[in-house]
Amino acid sequence: MIWKRKLRDETTELIGGEQVDAGLPIAQPDDQPAPTIVESAPAASGEVWRRPAAEPGPMLPRFMASASDDVETDLANESARRRLALRDALGASQPVIARESFAGRRDAMSDLINAVEEQRVHVVIYGERGIGKTSLAHVFAETAREARYLVIYGSCGTAANFSDMFRSVCARIPRIYHTSVLPNSAEAEKGENFEVMLPDGPFGARELADVMAGVVGTRVLVILDEYDRVVDVNFRREVAELIKNLSDRAARVQLVITGVALNLDELIGYAPSIRRNITGLPMRPMNSAEVKELLRLGERAAEIRYDAAALAMITQMAGGSPYLVRLLGHQAGLMAMNDNRNVVGDADARVAVERVISDWQASLPRRVQANLARDEARVHWGLLVAAARAGSSADGWFTVDDVYAEMGGAHSPLAIERDLKLFVNTVDLLERREGPGDPHFRFGYPGVASLLMMSAAMARLAA
Repeated sequence: MIWKRKLRDETTELIGGEQVDAGLPIAQPDDQPAPTIVESAPAASGEVWRRPAAEPGPMLPRFMASASDDVETDLANESARRRLALRDALGASQPVIARESFAGRRDAMSDLINAVEEQRVHVVIYGERGIGKTSLAHVFAETAREARYLVIYGSCGTAANFSDMFRSVCARIPRIYHTSVLPNSAEAEKGENFEVMLPDGPFGARELADVMAGVVGTRVLVILDEYDRVVDVNFRREVAELIKNLSDRAARVQLVITGVALNLDELIGYAPSIRRNITGLPMRPMNSAEVKELLRLGERAAEIRYDAAALAMITQMAGGSPYLVRLLGHQAGLMAMNDNRNVVGDADARVAVERVISDWQASLPRRVQANLARDEARVHWGLLVAAARAGSSADGWFTVDDVYAEMGGAHSPLAIERDLKLFVNTVDLLERREGPGDPHFRFGYPGVASLLMMSAAMARLAA
């Protein structure tokens, strides 16, 4: 089922499917035996016998740069410098922090600045996983600090507690920015912060708003990232109440909330009393022009160029995900640089996709890998791919009708629901959620849907 490339011949295959010729040469192992070292005979009488010096073996791998990111400037290390520059420009393992590594989200950044500066509302950034919400929040924070906003970033977790979270926020706001403190007063000289004005022990949105409403001389932005991870219902209720209280008092404090969600209500909850105080900013998939702009960062940094075929391949396989654009662009760029080429071509992009698919598959739990290789998965390959496309929303849930639409009416809704249930019960790949309306399904392990879609796309290209 999953696209897989053999290592020692020139064929590719689909696990559980037919073999397809990839047309890509694969290096063969060296048939020459390893050299052996033979000790010389004992020396003649009167001579001291010495064992011949061993031939030096291959050098072990070494780091390309020091911990301070310094690279030697001689010609031999020019390749290392370019490789590190490509990593810095297109590395996908961490969110983007600096503006020079940010590309393709000009409209989203403009809308966010407009909402904060002109509308003076609180903002909720939502969208699917890997779509660039955290990167946008970080770059926005840097831009706001240049405008002398006091920006405080906090990452939410499953154990997030309202009092603890906002006590740490207040600990980073100097008390000199409170209306009750004069610049030359003793309180100002102490260097205290807003935390000292909070009550001891737990507190709620009203007590916090009483303190925050006194902000003067600056504007405070509180970024709550990964808000979807919060499981405490009380935390979400207090945040909604805080938004209302801050807005009612025209406080110089605004919240920017980011999280995985399909829509605004999914992340914040249905709260009519605060809808006029917040604006939703959906993060949509990148278009081809934005993908090209993002890859141009790698071109300038590493002095390489992605040709039209490589650009088209990466755009198609990434599906609008900035994370995948960076991941595939980085891998493809390294493939070309390893061959001392400055142009990244279609073959480089194909190998990059194959490596990503292989790495993703290897990272899945063994039971998931086994389930994907079962006969039921092979027989219903088209259904699983259609389900993966139907579940590409932020929360991953989809209905029978969604899959029916993706399959173009090739199967009846009853047959689709029956087969989906097979992968809930017999083959443990899907989860099922009952509720009002049609039953909802989603893949039980993150990454399976993307793996299926990329594998299907590669299979189409091979065919």
